[in-house]
Amino acid sequence: MAERGLNAEGPAAARPAWVPGLGLALACAAWVLIYSRLRGLASWFTFGLAGLGPSSRFAGAVDFFAFEGPKVLMLMLAVVFGVGVLRSFVTPGRARAMLAGRREALGNVLAALLGIATPFCSCSAVPLFIGFVTSGVPLGVTLTFLVASPMVNEVALVLLFALFGWKVAALYVGTGLAVAMLAGWFIGRLGLEDWVEPWVYQLRAAPGGEIEARGLAERLKAGGVAVRDIVGKVWPWVLAGIAVGAFIHGYVPADFMASFMGRSAWWAVPVSVLMGVPMYSNAAGIIPIVQALMEKGAALGTVLAFMMSVIGLSAPEAIILRKVLKPRLIALFFGTVAAGILVVGYLFNAVF
Repeated sequence: MAERGLNAEGPAAARPAWVPGLGLALACAAWVLIYSRLRGLASWFTFGLAGLGPSSRFAGAVDFFAFEGPKVLMLMLAVVFGVGVLRSFVTPGRARAMLAGRREALGNVLAALLGIATPFCSCSAVPLFIGFVTSGVPLGVTLTFLVASPMVNEVALVLLFALFGWKVAALYVGTGLAVAMLAGWFIGRLGLEDWVEPWVYQLRAAPGGEIEARGLAERLKAGGVAVRDIVGKVWPWVLAGIAVGAFIHGYVPADFMASFMGRSAWWAVPVSVLMGVPMYSNAAGIIPIVQALMEKGAALGTVLAFMMSVIGLSAPEAIILRKVLKPRLIALFFGTVAAGILVVGYLFNAVF
C-alpha cells in the first residue's frame, strides 16, 4: 500500500508523452466544429429563440452581437493561447539579449518584429523599458519595440484577416511596422537620452532568472496561463467593444458615418486619431467597432488610423511611461507615432 501511494504521487511524471498532444488535437477539433456553426446559432438565437423580426434595427444589432461576440472571443482564445505557447520560446530576457549590442538600424527591424512575437500590454511598458535600456539597447530601438508591441497586435492581425481578408491584414502589419521603425529611428537620431529619468540609467540589468518552459506539456500550460491572464481580464472590454459595434451596425445611419469618416472629409483622419487616444482598449475590443464602421461606409484609412491610435497611443500608457520618461520625450514619442498614423490614414484613403 505504501508503494502504491508513492506511485500515485506526481501523476504528471507518469503521464504518457502523447497525452498533451491528443488533448490539444481534440480541443482544436472541438473549436473548429463550434466556430463553423456560429452563424447558424446566432440566427437561431435572434430570429428563433428571441423571436425578433428580421427587418427591425434591434434585431440587426442583436444578430450582430450574437454572432460577433462568440466569434471574436473564440478567435481571441485561439490566438492568445498560441501566443502564450510562443512566449515560452521568446521570453523578455531573450528579447533583450537579441537586441542588446546590435546596430541601430538592425535593432529597429528586430525590435519591430519582436513586438509582434511578444505583445506585452501597457502595464508592462515600464519594466520592459528599464530592462531594455539597462541591457544596452539604444533608446530609439527600445521605443520601436514599445510602439510595435501593442500596435502590431497578433489578435488584431488574425481578426482583420478573418473579417477583411489577407490584403487588409498584410497592409496593417506593414504600415504598423513602418510607423514603429520610423518613430524609433527618428527619436534615436535626436540623441535624447537625457530626456529619460536619470534613475533609469543608474540601474543595472539583473541577471536572468526567467524559467523557459520545456516540453509540450509545459508549453501548453504556458498557453493556458496566457488565456487566463489576458482573456480573463479583457473579455468584458471585448464584449463592450462588440456592443458598440452592434449599436453602430443596427442604429447609426450609413450617411452619417460616410460624412464623418469618409474620404471626402479631409479632417476625418486627424479627428479620428484624436478620438482614439483617450479610448483605451485592446485590439480585440476595437476590431468589431472597425468592422461596423466600415460596413456603414467609413473609409478604410480613416478607420485604420482610429484603430491604431486606440491601441498604439493610449492615455494609460503615457501615464505609466511618465515614471521613466520626461514629459517632453513622451510628447515627442506620441507626436511622432501620431504623425505616422496620419500618413497611414491618408495613404490608405488615397489608394483604396
